[in-house]
Amino acid sequence: MVRREVVGAHYGLRDWLAQRITAVVMIAYTLLLVLALARMPQFDYWHWKAIWGIPMMRYSTALFLLSLYVHAWVGVREIIMDYIKDAGLRLMLYVFTIIALTWYAIWSVQILWGL
Repeated sequence: MVRREVVGAHYGLRDWLAQRITAVVMIAYTLLLVLALARMPQFDYWHWKAIWGIPMMRYSTALFLLSLYVHAWVGVREIIMDYIKDAGLRLMLYVFTIIALTWYAIWSVQILWGL
């Protein structure tokens, strides 16, 4: 007889929803960016800089990057859980991934707001 361990009725639902919601946010941002670039009179440094001077563009970019990092975390975590069986190595990879994504988030804020 095979014993199954029940871990909850909605196991994995939160991750599934996070992946779908962040994907929709990233698609919406991509369409916004393409529209903004298409409406530029010229594609030069000054017009490019002017786009990033608009607060809505900065905040939507920050939301895009946050969605990207959450999306990446859920995806990488699932890959690590599926393929790395050694608990010590898995923990090390989790910590490395968290540190890298946190660093990328800090770096993104520095780039967007010129801190």
